[in-house]
Amino acid sequence: MKTTLFRSRAALVLLFALASALPPAQAQRPVQPASPNGAAATDQVGRPQAAAVTEPAAAPRMAPDASVAAPSSEANTDTGRAIGSLTTGLHELSPWTMFLNADILVKAVMVGLALASLATWTILIAKSIEFSMLRRKLRGGLRKVSGARSLAEAQLAMASTRNVLSSLLHAAIAELRLSQGIPNEAGIKERAASVFAEIVRAEARRVRIGMGLLATVGAISPFVGLFGTVWGIMNSFIGISKSQTTNLAVVAPGIAEALLATAIGLVAAIPAVIIYNHFARVTKGYLELVNRASGAAGRLLSRDLDRTHVSGGQRARGAAE
Repeated sequence: MKTTLFRSRAALVLLFALASALPPAQAQRPVQPASPNGAAATDQVGRPQAAAVTEPAAAPRMAPDASVAAPSSEANTDTGRAIGSLTTGLHELSPWTMFLNADILVKAVMVGLALASLATWTILIAKSIEFSMLRRKLRGGLRKVSGARSLAEAQLAMASTRNVLSSLLHAAIAELRLSQGIPNEAGIKERAASVFAEIVRAEARRVRIGMGLLATVGAISPFVGLFGTVWGIMNSFIGISKSQTTNLAVVAPGIAEALLATAIGLVAAIPAVIIYNHFARVTKGYLELVNRASGAAGRLLSRDLDRTHVSGGQRARGAAE
Protein backbone atom coordinates (compact mmCIF):
# COMPACT_ATOMS: atom_id res chain seq x y z
CA MET A 1 0.00 0.00 0.00
CA LYS A 2 2.78 2.43 0.78
CA THR A 3 4.48 1.53 -2.44
CA THR A 4 1.33 2.34 -4.45
CA LEU A 5 0.91 5.72 -2.73
CA PHE A 6 4.52 6.55 -3.37
CA ARG A 7 4.18 5.74 -7.02
CA SER A 8 1.00 7.83 -7.35
CA ARG A 9 2.67 10.81 -5.68
CA ALA A 10 5.69 10.46 -7.99
CA ALA A 11 3.43 10.36 -11.06
CA LEU A 12 1.54 13.48 -9.90
CA VAL A 13 4.78 15.36 -9.30
CA LEU A 14 6.01 14.34 -12.74
CA LEU A 15 2.78 15.42 -14.43
CA PHE A 16 2.82 18.73 -12.52
CA ALA A 17 6.40 19.35 -13.63
CA LEU A 18 5.54 18.56 -17.20
CA ALA A 19 2.47 20.78 -17.09
CA SER A 20 4.46 23.69 -15.65
CA ALA A 21 7.27 23.27 -18.19
CA LEU A 22 5.12 22.80 -21.34
CA PRO A 23 3.57 26.33 -21.96
CA PRO A 24 6.88 28.26 -21.99
CA ALA A 25 8.26 25.81 -24.57
CA GLN A 26 5.17 26.22 -26.78
CA ALA A 27 5.26 30.02 -26.52
CA GLN A 28 8.77 30.04 -27.93
CA ARG A 29 7.85 27.91 -30.94
CA PRO A 30 6.70 29.77 -34.13
CA VAL A 31 3.11 29.29 -35.17
CA GLN A 32 2.87 27.04 -38.22
CA PRO A 33 0.18 27.79 -40.79
CA ALA A 34 -2.35 25.16 -41.58
CA SER A 35 -1.40 22.71 -44.25
CA PRO A 36 -3.12 23.01 -47.63
CA ASN A 37 -5.08 19.77 -47.16
CA GLY A 38 -6.66 21.04 -43.95
CA ALA A 39 -4.60 18.77 -41.58
CA ALA A 40 -3.67 19.99 -38.14
CA ALA A 41 -0.44 22.02 -37.86
CA THR A 42 2.59 20.31 -36.39
CA ASP A 43 5.62 21.68 -34.65
CA GLN A 44 9.23 21.23 -35.69
CA VAL A 45 9.42 17.75 -34.12
CA GLY A 46 6.22 16.57 -35.77
CA ARG A 47 3.98 16.76 -32.64
CA PRO A 48 0.52 18.27 -32.99
CA GLN A 49 0.14 21.78 -31.59
CA ALA A 50 -2.32 22.69 -28.93
CA ALA A 51 -5.70 24.01 -29.99
CA ALA A 52 -5.24 27.25 -28.08
CA VAL A 53 -2.09 28.07 -30.01
CA THR A 54 -3.58 27.46 -33.49
CA GLU A 55 -6.08 30.35 -33.37
CA PRO A 56 -6.52 32.27 -36.64
CA ALA A 57 -3.75 34.74 -37.22
CA ALA A 58 -4.32 38.27 -38.50
CA ALA A 59 -4.57 38.61 -42.28
CA PRO A 60 -1.16 39.42 -43.72
CA ARG A 61 -0.67 42.76 -45.45
CA MET A 62 -1.09 42.27 -49.15
CA ALA A 63 1.83 43.42 -51.19
CA PRO A 64 1.12 45.18 -54.52
CA ASP A 65 0.46 42.34 -56.88
CA ALA A 66 1.37 42.50 -60.52
CA SER A 67 -2.01 41.06 -61.45
CA VAL A 68 -3.78 43.93 -59.65
CA ALA A 69 -1.63 46.65 -61.24
CA ALA A 70 -1.89 45.09 -64.69
CA PRO A 71 -5.38 46.42 -65.53
CA SER A 72 -4.33 50.00 -64.81
CA SER A 73 -1.21 49.62 -66.91
CA GLU A 74 -3.18 48.06 -69.74
CA ALA A 75 -5.74 50.85 -69.55
CA ASN A 76 -3.00 53.46 -69.83
CA THR A 77 -1.51 51.60 -72.78
CA ASP A 78 -4.87 51.41 -74.53
CA THR A 79 -5.44 55.12 -73.93
CA GLY A 80 -2.03 55.96 -75.37
CA ARG A 81 -2.72 53.82 -78.40
CA ALA A 82 -6.08 55.51 -78.93
CA ILE A 83 -4.51 58.96 -78.72
CA GLY A 84 -1.76 57.90 -81.10
CA SER A 85 -4.31 56.47 -83.51
CA LEU A 86 -6.32 59.68 -83.38
CA THR A 87 -3.21 61.76 -84.03
CA THR A 88 -2.22 59.52 -86.91
CA GLY A 89 -5.72 59.74 -88.33
CA LEU A 90 -5.64 63.53 -88.21
CA HIS A 91 -2.28 63.50 -89.93
CA GLU A 92 -3.57 61.13 -92.58
CA LEU A 93 -6.48 63.46 -93.34
CA SER A 94 -4.20 66.32 -94.35
CA PRO A 95 -4.83 67.71 -97.88
CA TRP A 96 -1.59 66.29 -99.27
CA THR A 97 -2.23 62.81 -97.84
CA MET A 98 -5.81 62.86 -99.08
CA PHE A 99 -4.54 63.78 -102.55
CA LEU A 100 -2.05 60.91 -102.51
CA ASN A 101 -4.73 58.42 -101.40
CA ALA A 102 -7.35 59.60 -103.92
CA ASP A 103 -8.40 57.74 -107.06
CA ILE A 104 -6.40 58.36 -110.25
CA LEU A 105 -9.30 60.20 -111.91
CA VAL A 106 -9.83 62.38 -108.85
CA LYS A 107 -6.10 63.11 -108.83
CA ALA A 108 -6.29 64.19 -112.48
CA VAL A 109 -9.20 66.52 -111.66
CA MET A 110 -7.29 68.04 -108.75
CA VAL A 111 -4.14 68.55 -110.83
CA GLY A 112 -6.12 70.18 -113.63
CA LEU A 113 -7.85 72.53 -111.22
CA ALA A 114 -4.54 73.39 -109.57
CA LEU A 115 -3.03 74.25 -112.97
CA ALA A 116 -6.09 76.37 -113.79
CA SER A 117 -5.67 78.24 -110.52
CA LEU A 118 -1.97 78.76 -111.26
CA ALA A 119 -2.87 80.13 -114.71
CA THR A 120 -5.37 82.50 -113.09
CA TRP A 121 -2.80 84.02 -110.76
CA THR A 122 -0.25 84.19 -113.59
CA ILE A 123 -2.72 86.14 -115.72
CA LEU A 124 -3.41 88.46 -112.80
CA ILE A 125 0.28 89.35 -112.45
CA ALA A 126 0.97 89.58 -116.20
CA LYS A 127 -2.12 91.63 -117.05
CA SER A 128 -1.61 93.98 -114.12
CA ILE A 129 1.89 94.80 -115.35
CA GLU A 130 0.70 95.08 -118.95
CA PHE A 131 -2.18 97.45 -118.23
CA SER A 132 -0.02 99.57 -115.97
CA MET A 133 2.54 100.10 -118.73
CA LEU A 134 -0.07 100.64 -121.47
CA ARG A 135 -1.98 103.26 -119.50
CA ARG A 136 1.19 105.10 -118.52
CA LYS A 137 2.50 105.24 -122.09
CA LEU A 138 -0.84 106.21 -123.61
CA ARG A 139 -1.49 109.00 -121.10
CA GLY A 140 2.02 110.33 -121.68
CA GLY A 141 1.49 110.25 -125.44
CA LEU A 142 -1.82 112.11 -125.17
CA ARG A 143 -0.12 114.82 -123.13
CA LYS A 144 2.60 115.14 -125.77
CA VAL A 145 0.26 115.48 -128.76
CA SER A 146 -2.27 117.68 -126.99
CA GLY A 147 -0.38 120.81 -128.10
CA ALA A 148 0.60 119.56 -131.58
CA ARG A 149 -0.77 121.52 -134.60
CA SER A 150 -0.27 118.84 -137.26
CA LEU A 151 0.30 115.13 -137.74
CA ALA A 152 3.98 115.67 -138.50
CA GLU A 153 4.46 117.68 -135.33
CA ALA A 154 2.61 115.04 -133.25
CA GLN A 155 4.69 112.25 -134.78
CA LEU A 156 7.86 114.15 -133.94
CA ALA A 157 6.65 114.63 -130.36
CA MET A 158 6.04 110.90 -130.03
CA ALA A 159 9.62 110.25 -131.20
CA SER A 160 10.36 106.50 -130.89
CA THR A 161 7.47 105.69 -128.55
CA ARG A 162 5.54 102.62 -129.65
CA ASN A 163 1.90 102.46 -128.57
CA VAL A 164 -1.56 102.60 -130.03
CA LEU A 165 -1.38 106.41 -130.44
CA SER A 166 1.73 106.20 -132.58
CA SER A 167 -0.02 103.54 -134.70
CA LEU A 168 -2.98 105.86 -135.19
CA LEU A 169 -0.71 108.73 -136.21
CA HIS A 170 1.15 106.54 -138.70
CA ALA A 171 -2.17 105.34 -140.17
CA ALA A 172 -3.42 108.95 -140.56
CA ILE A 173 -0.21 110.09 -142.25
CA ALA A 174 -0.23 107.05 -144.55
CA GLU A 175 -3.86 107.68 -145.58
CA LEU A 176 -3.12 111.36 -146.17
CA ARG A 177 -0.16 110.45 -148.38
CA LEU A 178 -2.14 107.85 -150.33
CA SER A 179 -5.00 110.32 -150.90
CA GLN A 180 -2.89 113.10 -152.41
CA GLY A 181 -4.56 114.62 -155.44
CA ILE A 182 -8.04 113.60 -154.29
CA PRO A 183 -10.06 116.72 -153.60
CA ASN A 184 -12.76 114.92 -151.58
CA GLU A 185 -11.79 115.57 -147.96
CA ALA A 186 -14.84 113.74 -146.62
CA GLY A 187 -13.67 110.54 -148.31
CA ILE A 188 -10.22 110.88 -146.78
CA LYS A 189 -11.70 111.30 -143.27
CA GLU A 190 -14.01 108.34 -143.81
CA ARG A 191 -11.18 106.07 -144.88
CA ALA A 192 -9.00 107.27 -142.00
CA ALA A 193 -11.85 106.63 -139.53
CA SER A 194 -12.19 103.09 -140.90
CA VAL A 195 -8.49 102.47 -140.35
CA PHE A 196 -8.72 103.96 -136.84
CA ALA A 197 -11.63 101.64 -135.99
CA GLU A 198 -9.61 98.61 -137.13
CA ILE A 199 -6.66 99.67 -134.98
CA VAL A 200 -8.92 100.18 -131.94
CA ARG A 201 -10.55 96.76 -132.41
CA ALA A 202 -7.15 95.12 -132.79
CA GLU A 203 -5.95 96.78 -129.60
CA ALA A 204 -9.10 95.67 -127.78
CA ARG A 205 -8.53 92.07 -128.91
CA ARG A 206 -4.91 92.23 -127.84
CA VAL A 207 -5.60 93.51 -124.33
CA ARG A 208 -8.34 90.91 -123.85
CA ILE A 209 -5.91 88.03 -124.29
CA GLY A 210 -6.26 85.79 -121.23
CA MET A 211 -9.72 87.05 -120.32
CA GLY A 212 -11.34 84.08 -122.03
CA LEU A 213 -9.31 81.69 -119.90
CA LEU A 214 -10.39 83.52 -116.76
CA ALA A 215 -14.04 83.28 -117.80
CA THR A 216 -13.69 79.58 -118.58
CA VAL A 217 -11.99 78.77 -115.28
CA GLY A 218 -14.55 80.73 -113.31
CA ALA A 219 -17.46 79.06 -115.11
CA ILE A 220 -16.50 75.38 -115.21
CA SER A 221 -14.14 74.85 -112.25
CA PRO A 222 -16.94 74.20 -109.72
CA PHE A 223 -18.51 71.63 -112.05
CA VAL A 224 -15.18 69.90 -112.67
CA GLY A 225 -14.59 69.74 -108.92
CA LEU A 226 -18.10 68.41 -108.42
CA PHE A 227 -17.42 65.69 -110.97
CA GLY A 228 -14.33 64.65 -109.01
CA THR A 229 -16.36 64.63 -105.79
CA VAL A 230 -19.11 62.46 -107.28
CA TRP A 231 -16.55 60.01 -108.62
CA GLY A 232 -14.74 59.85 -105.27
CA ILE A 233 -17.96 59.28 -103.32
CA MET A 234 -18.90 56.47 -105.72
CA ASN A 235 -15.55 54.81 -104.99
CA SER A 236 -16.13 55.33 -101.25
CA PHE A 237 -19.50 53.59 -101.41
CA ILE A 238 -17.95 50.73 -103.34
CA GLY A 239 -15.26 50.41 -100.66
CA ILE A 240 -17.92 50.45 -97.93
CA SER A 241 -19.83 47.65 -99.63
CA LYS A 242 -16.66 45.58 -99.95
CA SER A 243 -15.59 46.10 -96.34
CA GLN A 244 -19.19 45.58 -95.14
CA THR A 245 -18.84 48.18 -92.41
CA THR A 246 -20.26 51.62 -91.78
CA ASN A 247 -17.63 52.65 -89.26
CA LEU A 248 -16.94 56.37 -89.51
CA ALA A 249 -13.19 55.76 -89.41
CA VAL A 250 -13.53 53.71 -92.60
CA VAL A 251 -16.03 55.95 -94.39
CA ALA A 252 -14.66 59.40 -93.54
CA PRO A 253 -11.30 59.33 -95.41
CA GLY A 254 -12.85 58.44 -98.78
CA ILE A 255 -15.53 61.11 -98.49
CA ALA A 256 -12.96 63.70 -97.38
CA GLU A 257 -10.78 62.88 -100.39
CA ALA A 258 -13.81 63.30 -102.68
CA LEU A 259 -14.81 66.64 -101.14
CA LEU A 260 -11.26 67.91 -101.59
CA ALA A 261 -11.89 68.05 -105.36
CA THR A 262 -14.85 70.40 -104.90
CA ALA A 263 -12.83 72.55 -102.51
CA ILE A 264 -10.02 72.92 -105.08
CA GLY A 265 -12.61 73.71 -107.76
CA LEU A 266 -13.99 76.56 -105.66
CA VAL A 267 -10.48 77.78 -104.88
CA ALA A 268 -9.83 77.98 -108.62
CA ALA A 269 -13.21 79.45 -109.61
CA ILE A 270 -13.75 82.22 -107.06
CA PRO A 271 -10.49 84.13 -107.73
CA ALA A 272 -10.96 83.64 -111.49
CA VAL A 273 -14.37 85.33 -111.42
CA ILE A 274 -13.11 88.19 -109.26
CA ILE A 275 -10.03 88.72 -111.45
CA TYR A 276 -12.12 88.58 -114.62
CA ASN A 277 -14.49 91.28 -113.36
CA HIS A 278 -11.53 93.40 -112.30
CA PHE A 279 -9.86 93.24 -115.71
CA ALA A 280 -13.18 93.84 -117.45
CA ARG A 281 -13.35 97.22 -115.70
CA VAL A 282 -9.67 97.91 -116.37
CA THR A 283 -10.06 97.02 -120.06
CA LYS A 284 -13.06 99.30 -120.39
CA GLY A 285 -11.08 102.19 -118.91
CA TYR A 286 -8.10 101.53 -121.17
CA LEU A 287 -10.28 101.34 -124.31
CA GLU A 288 -11.69 104.75 -123.40
CA LEU A 289 -8.14 106.08 -123.51
CA VAL A 290 -7.67 104.39 -126.90
CA ASN A 291 -10.80 106.07 -128.21
CA ARG A 292 -9.43 109.37 -126.98
CA ALA A 293 -6.22 108.69 -128.88
CA SER A 294 -8.24 107.85 -132.00
CA GLY A 295 -10.13 111.12 -131.66
CA ALA A 296 -6.88 113.05 -131.22
CA ALA A 297 -5.42 111.50 -134.40
CA GLY A 298 -8.63 112.27 -136.29
CA ARG A 299 -8.57 115.91 -135.21
CA LEU A 300 -4.96 116.29 -136.31
CA LEU A 301 -5.86 114.79 -139.69
CA SER A 302 -8.79 117.17 -140.02
CA ARG A 303 -6.54 120.15 -139.26
CA ASP A 304 -4.05 119.05 -141.89
CA LEU A 305 -6.83 118.65 -144.46
CA ASP A 306 -8.29 122.05 -143.64
CA ARG A 307 -4.86 123.60 -143.77
CA THR A 308 -4.19 122.00 -147.14
CA HIS A 309 -7.59 123.14 -148.41
CA VAL A 310 -6.96 126.68 -147.26
CA SER A 311 -3.48 126.68 -148.80
CA GLY A 312 -4.85 125.31 -152.09
CA GLY A 313 -7.57 127.91 -152.17
CA GLN A 314 -5.11 130.67 -151.54
CA ARG A 315 -2.85 129.38 -154.32
CA ALA A 316 -5.80 129.14 -156.65
CA ARG A 317 -6.86 132.70 -155.89
CA GLY A 318 -3.31 133.93 -156.34
CA ALA A 319 -3.05 132.22 -159.71
CA ALA A 320 -6.35 133.74 -160.77
CA GLU A 321 -5.20 137.19 -159.85
